[in-house]
Amino acid sequence: MQPRPLISTQDIAARVPALGSEIATRLADGPLTAVGVLRGAFIFMADLVRAIPRDVRCDFLGVRSYGAATETSGVVQITSDLGLPISGQHVLLVEDIVDTGLTLRYLLDLLQAQGPASLHVCTLLNKPSRRRVEVPLHFVGFEIPDRFVVGYGLDAAQKYRNLPYVAVVDE
Repeated sequence: MQPRPLISTQDIAARVPALGSEIATRLADGPLTAVGVLRGAFIFMADLVRAIPRDVRCDFLGVRSYGAATETSGVVQITSDLGLPISGQHVLLVEDIVDTGLTLRYLLDLLQAQGPASLHVCTLLNKPSRRRVEVPLHFVGFEIPDRFVVGYGLDAAQKYRNLPYVAVVDE
C-alpha cells in the first residue's frame, strides 16, 4: 500500500502561514495557549505556532480513538493530560483532522469545563462528509474528501507520519 499525494508540501507550506496570520488577526490580543492533540497534530502545530506572530504557550493532550484501525471507535481515551492550567486563558485547540467530530466534541467539553477565556479550533484537515456531531471549526487548512489520509503527522498504524505532504492510502 503506497500512499498517493493529496495535498502537496508546497500547498501546506503556503496554507499554514496563512492560518497563522488569520489566527493572529481574528483572536483577541494577548497570550495564546495552543493545545495540540497528539500524536497526529504535532508536526502541524510546530509549523503553525511559528506562524503566529504573538506570545504562544504550547501544551498537548494525548488522545486515542482509532487504535490501529482506520475508523474511529467513537470511544475517546485521554492518554496524556494538559501540563498547564487553561483557566482564564485564550485557548486554540489544534487538531490534525476532524471527521466524525466525536473526538473533537469530547475534547471541547473537557477543555470548556476548565474555564478558558475563549476556546477556538484550528484543524489542518476537515472531512465534513463524515460528520456525526456538529462541532465549531474556526480555522481550517484544507477540506478533503472521505478518504483515509496519512502524512504530515497523520499515520496508518504508526507509519507515514514523516511524509512532508498529505497522502491518500488505498485500503
